[in-house]
Amino acid sequence: MTSGGRDAVLRVAVVGGGPRGASAVERLLANWAVRGGARTTAARAHGAERTTAPLAPRVSRAERLEITVFDPFTPGPGRVWRPEQPREFLMNTPCLFPTMIPSEPDLAPPLAGGSFLEWLRARQTDRAGDGDADAPAAEAELATDGLTAVERDETATLGATDYPPRALYGRYLADTYQAAVGAAPEGASVRHVRAEVARVGRTLHGWAVTTADGRARETDAVILALGHVPSKPTRAQHELVDAAARLGLTYLPPSAPADVDWDVLPAGRPVLVRGMGLNFFDVMIRLTEGRGGRFKEGAGGLEYFPSGNEPRLIAGSRRGVPYRGKADLDSYYAPDVRLRWLTRAAALAPRKAGLTPSFDADLWPLLHRDTLWAYYSTLARTEPEAVPPGFLAELEEALNVQDPSWEPSAERVVEALPEARRLDLRGLGAPFVGRHFDRRADLDEQVLAYLDADAASSARGQDDPLKMAIAALHRGRAVLKEAVADGGITEESWVAGLRGWFEGLVEGLASGPPSVRIRQLAALLRAGVVSTVGPGPRFSVDRGAGCFVADSPWVGGPPVYAAAMVEALAPANVVGAADSPLIESLLADGLVRPKFVAGADGVPRPASGLDVTAPPYRPLDVNGHAVRGLYVLGLQLSAVQWGTAIAAEAHPFGAPGEADDGAPYPSGQRTLRDADLAARDILGL
Repeated sequence: MTSGGRDAVLRVAVVGGGPRGASAVERLLANWAVRGGARTTAARAHGAERTTAPLAPRVSRAERLEITVFDPFTPGPGRVWRPEQPREFLMNTPCLFPTMIPSEPDLAPPLAGGSFLEWLRARQTDRAGDGDADAPAAEAELATDGLTAVERDETATLGATDYPPRALYGRYLADTYQAAVGAAPEGASVRHVRAEVARVGRTLHGWAVTTADGRARETDAVILALGHVPSKPTRAQHELVDAAARLGLTYLPPSAPADVDWDVLPAGRPVLVRGMGLNFFDVMIRLTEGRGGRFKEGAGGLEYFPSGNEPRLIAGSRRGVPYRGKADLDSYYAPDVRLRWLTRAAALAPRKAGLTPSFDADLWPLLHRDTLWAYYSTLARTEPEAVPPGFLAELEEALNVQDPSWEPSAERVVEALPEARRLDLRGLGAPFVGRHFDRRADLDEQVLAYLDADAASSARGQDDPLKMAIAALHRGRAVLKEAVADGGITEESWVAGLRGWFEGLVEGLASGPPSVRIRQLAALLRAGVVSTVGPGPRFSVDRGAGCFVADSPWVGGPPVYAAAMVEALAPANVVGAADSPLIESLLADGLVRPKFVAGADGVPRPASGLDVTAPPYRPLDVNGHAVRGLYVLGLQLSAVQWGTAIAAEAHPFGAPGEADDGAPYPSGQRTLRDADLAARDILGL
């Protein structure tokens, strides 16, 4: 509770110490430092919600700010990014991309820290000026810059477009958090309670935060920055857990790869793996290179030399192939790809006119045009002999048609090309659809050809038409994230369009791993360490054989049997299925509720995230009232924001002169701005 007079104290609890919670702390400190300034104009420009009884009159007397961060792990990295995890796990973005510190000019200036790349270069500079840089050091001993010997070696070799270990990014997050806390302005303090929060409840004067040991601490405001939370098993997964216990099998449910004990999987034995998305590549690398195997460039390409400690991995996914690898570029976005139709102005025009657009009818046709143009303009540039004279001009004219007839018009233009050179976007999402294979060996041969072709496409970078079509989708996501947020599209198209067919398509194409992982997977297939199940796999338990079993309706021959199975899937980000005492208690107490959205049949169904107000995001209670003093950041906003798991971007997409209005797209640092708005509201700015 805040007391009166000169000793007034404002107490804020931040539940969750990962990147979102760390950002909340950094923004609270930065805004506390400028709390005397007039920053309400900037807050209103970002749509900050105001209430009839704002906190400002009460907080304006506060002379001290006490922030308490609750997390069992170190604040900054939290659990997911902890620096102690295996070095084989790579980030899915290059060094130049992520940041914990905002750079938008209308936010309170940061007190310390910078982007990951700035942190990295500072340590490279320090190392270059260190006369003893080559001196031997104990393997686990900390150097003068706070890094271990392993971390120093990594920072010395990483470039802006390299993909760093997640553990090293965790070190950046820890260092940056500590730098922000160390620069706390007068009157502000931060402490860390290394415990899990089991309950958050109201008191007469504010809130009580109760940890798992039963101790309660009072606070005036609470920021929920929970990040990834465990998920209850589905009915099918529960059956697998039960069968594994009864039959003595090994079953690893969906989990963060760094949390799994991979040593329980025996060498030389078959292991079924469900899922071939990003988690799959972590499973793959941890059980091969992580067990002593080596990749080496040979005359025929990348080769794998087994250690003998690997299991035999048999992987299956709905599409039958993994996510496509990223193009090899000197930047995060392909510089040659510009959005001509899905500009920010065009995407936001319906909202400014007071209309709610449909994703399928209003937004996707614009991005579809950009994707087609990126593909065919790259084809015409790199292989001019492949297109007839005047092709691009005719295509551009068709794409500029304003009514729905643009699509058949464009199709007629494209028919001048051989079928093999035409772009089939839906086909990219399901490359083996309708194909039957007599044996799994035939399937693996085709999967290997797919991987080799994808790796070659990535190596061509901006000269590959397919990768540039995907680059247009990649850029389009930055625009869509802003356009669809906070009720920006109809509920029906959110469910059936954006989260229905489009999300799976764009993730499989544009959210893939670094291209080296595709080459490594191809090498593992050649070495016989990895094989595949086939599209639409069916995983079950054969109780008679006492094993897990998997097969595909599109692949002939016997099914695959194994005594071990791994779910290479992240836990579902669904608040209604969360295996979290805190979320369960918040729901049971009626302090929060899931957001319900209506599908094509008009029936409301619970969405993945919480029901919240406009920014700054306060949860709505069971009766639909905004909850005073409670704020939500991050993954639990997935029902009102799209792409909540993506890190903040160091330099917002669209440098001046690139975006259609000459300004950066705001979606790149949306998560940091959300933290800033919550901090401003708590401080009464």
